[in-house]
Amino acid sequence: MARPEKVQAVADIREGLESAEAVFLTEYRGLSVQAIQDLRNALRASGAEYKVVKMTLAKLAAGDAGIVGLDEYFLGPTALAFAKSDPVATAKALKDFSRDHEVFVLKAGYLSGNILSPEEISKLAEIEPREVLLAKLAGAVKAPMAKTAGLFASFNRNAASMFSQLLDKKESGEFAGNGGAETAASLPAEEPTDTTAATAEEE
Repeated sequence: MARPEKVQAVADIREGLESAEAVFLTEYRGLSVQAIQDLRNALRASGAEYKVVKMTLAKLAAGDAGIVGLDEYFLGPTALAFAKSDPVATAKALKDFSRDHEVFVLKAGYLSGNILSPEEISKLAEIEPREVLLAKLAGAVKAPMAKTAGLFASFNRNAASMFSQLLDKKESGEFAGNGGAETAASLPAEEPTDTTAATAEEE
């Protein structure tokens, strides 16, 4: 019988997978405690959450959530970045951090039912920020205020789907986004005290 704490841990990871707009898998092997804290702070600024989780539990949670295709990435010291509101901002933050830390690896992402490769995450990071897209939408729509407000509400409800469509367009060459500084969220409540401890936590 599974221990209660493991059952709860799986439930917590599943809730994160199901509630996030997007999830990004990263390998943090070789990062210092300070570097991980810097990443935590950057992700927090964009409303994302960064958690180091045990891979066996992550696999169970993904299975419970009906997510297929991530098992092969649940290897080694892996942490999950849960984009709570803006997948583009989180992708930008992760990509920016990876530029300054060569040992940091973007392994895969999950957005709107699709598995994203590292290359696709990079393309996602190049899409203009939500604020810019909203500003363009506001400028393009010549409609009564009530209708515009309705469009904004629809945008928020369908953000993940819209970002997925923008990513598809970018891949097909239909959309040209601007690069930008990256932002993002938070790490596990209990951080590893050193690199060795960090590796041990995922086993």
